[in-house]
Amino acid sequence: MIGQLHRRHRSIEFRKFLETIDASVPRSLEVHLILDNYGTHKTPSIHRWLARHPRFHLHFTPTGASWLNLVERWFATLTEKQIRRGAHRSTRELEAAIRSYLVLHNEDPKPFVWTRRPTKSSNLWLAFVSESRT
Repeated sequence: MIGQLHRRHRSIEFRKFLETIDASVPRSLEVHLILDNYGTHKTPSIHRWLARHPRFHLHFTPTGASWLNLVERWFATLTEKQIRRGAHRSTRELEAAIRSYLVLHNEDPKPFVWTRRPTKSSNLWLAFVSESRT
């Protein structure tokens, strides 16, 4: 899991995260990111960055369909196992707890497995993603 914490959520911070991913993932691999439709992911500066980094492929979840994004499940686990269990007296303490959890998670990472049976709408979305790639 590659993670970063930023106090703000602008395209500048998103680009820094993309650069971290770019530096961390072997050049021989394609990078597919599943994102929500937040405007930060779609600014002209991000489009320019992506044009210079063709191995990056962004896939956006439909609005209101966060269940498609397994990252939501990872954040729920982070909240259950790390954030709710602590008494964080400052933002820095909370950030340190999150970083600590990232290290702990990466020592024995487990993939999330999609167990929900597909619905008609999810099949349509997946078909759309497949068609857009051809």
